[in-house]
Amino acid sequence: MTHPDIHTLAAFAASLADAARPVLMRYYRTGVDIDTKSDKSPVTIADQEAERRLRILIEERFPEHGIAGEEFGEVRADAEYVWSLDPIDGTKAFITSRVMFGTLIGLMRNQEPILGVIDMPVIDDRWIGGKGFTTRLNGSPCAPRPKASLSEATVVATHPDMFQGPDGDAFRRVDAASKLTLYAGDCYNFGLVASGEVDVAIEAGLADHDIIAVVPVVEAAGGIVTDWKGNAIRPGPLHNVVVSGDARVHDEVLSLIAGG
Repeated sequence: MTHPDIHTLAAFAASLADAARPVLMRYYRTGVDIDTKSDKSPVTIADQEAERRLRILIEERFPEHGIAGEEFGEVRADAEYVWSLDPIDGTKAFITSRVMFGTLIGLMRNQEPILGVIDMPVIDDRWIGGKGFTTRLNGSPCAPRPKASLSEATVVATHPDMFQGPDGDAFRRVDAASKLTLYAGDCYNFGLVASGEVDVAIEAGLADHDIIAVVPVVEAAGGIVTDWKGNAIRPGPLHNVVVSGDARVHDEVLSLIAGG
């Protein structure tokens, strides 16, 4: 098996994002039919067609690689390299003609996320980064901004209702200690942490395809991604995640989540 270098893989990942964009934009603001999956989340022909296109391209270029996609599941999940695909992260935004939906493309090697793309088709923003490949926003290197404490930080989350029971209590402690908390954004929030526009993104109940691509993007920019207990993100059950630009703030958030 060949082992392409990170720059070759990054160029290919960018080409996948290039291929997904026209598929999504062809259906954007066209009133596409909406189906409901077993988990009650919406899905459209745009999600499905984009993922099919990405799978074809991966099979053609790297037939030995595995693929784990939101819409069509896994093939060769035990391969050394496995691509993680979320063709539309933020389908609810997509079907309501909002701009904050994106495509997440990640690559794992031996279960470790090593490369990621966050692509925002409507607003033409793209983050790409990985191990040995400094994160770039639209081709220019980017980095999180330093913050000494959570009291100086802006926190973002998709929606407060995702935090229920003890998770809700934990999130409210973080919210109360932050300078500002904002909602909505889906995967765009993670890119904003990587480029220093916001300081912390907190989410609960994320599937692998929601977070695998994010890990290398944020880490290669200089940020931190862990679960709520401070563990590294690896494939598995649903993830509660903290994504931060500054290690001091990240530690403070984890302490508050734990009840401190």
